[in-house]
Amino acid sequence: MKRNIIIPLITLAAAMFPPATASSQTSDSAPSADDVVANMMRLDAERRSEMRGYTVVRRYAAVNRDRRAGMMVRVNALPDGTKQFTIISEQGSSSIRKHVFYKILNEESQASRSDARDSTRITPANYTFKMVGRETLDSGLAYVLLIIPRADNKYLVDGRIWIDAKDYSIVRIEGRPARNPSFWVHDVHFVHTYQRVAQFWLASSTDTTSEVRLFGPSELTITNSDYALNPPEKNAVNPESVASLVR
Repeated sequence: MKRNIIIPLITLAAAMFPPATASSQTSDSAPSADDVVANMMRLDAERRSEMRGYTVVRRYAAVNRDRRAGMMVRVNALPDGTKQFTIISEQGSSSIRKHVFYKILNEESQASRSDARDSTRITPANYTFKMVGRETLDSGLAYVLLIIPRADNKYLVDGRIWIDAKDYSIVRIEGRPARNPSFWVHDVHFVHTYQRVAQFWLASSTDTTSEVRLFGPSELTITNSDYALNPPEKNAVNPESVASLVR
């Protein structure tokens, strides 16, 4: 439902600017990767069918050796999954805002379209999965799986995912792009977390670090707050059915 857009967003952020690996507890009683992924796919499809969109306030902060910038944006996610962005405020380096923030918004807008989602989602079509074990997060018990991209694509991730043991929703992604975003950027690493909003798990934060040639270490942080889910659609009333009841 929400993972189809974060990969290009992270990759672009790291390419322009650009958190330590968590340990996992292995257990013989952990289910197979195939079983976990099957449950994840099934329940994610159910949740996506119930999603009617939402609004959220998102804050971007970027810094490297010489510059820094920030921006606040209101995101409107429509029922069909596409996203619209309204800039509320911005400050700091105009270069960062132009070449990082604006491009992130454009990239995410493009990636949210229906014709682009399937190629970046964390699904068996795009990845192979291997069980690592189990780990207890603040959100509860989670299964930890390695995700191995099936293609050398900068929009896919080489890393790990944490899947909530009750909801079978991804609650954390950590790794690096399957392919370096550009000649100018290397050692890209990101951590993306989710928060529960009603029955859905939606983006909470993203922390990206990288080494940029000539500029050195760079960091990008994205945080989300003030989620508001759109109300469910009311069932349309058939006028002929109403008429038949009052005859």
